[in-house]
Amino acid sequence: MNYKMLIYVLNIMLCTFALTGLNFEKIIKKNKIIETRILATILSLILAYLLTNFIFDFLNFSKII
Repeated sequence: MNYKMLIYVLNIMLCTFALTGLNFEKIIKKNKIIETRILATILSLILAYLLTNFIFDFLNFSKII
């Protein structure tokens, strides 16, 4: 299995878990539950993508040194 895909999946779960600690209801308008869930999902995917790329860039950089 591709290791990068496995890291993506693990980071998506980690970011989703981390975002549950935020209270989006104070930021988003009232009665916008679906929009809030979509926003949390998009943020989770974005954070997972950035974290995975950071991990692989860091590993590639450490191989150079």
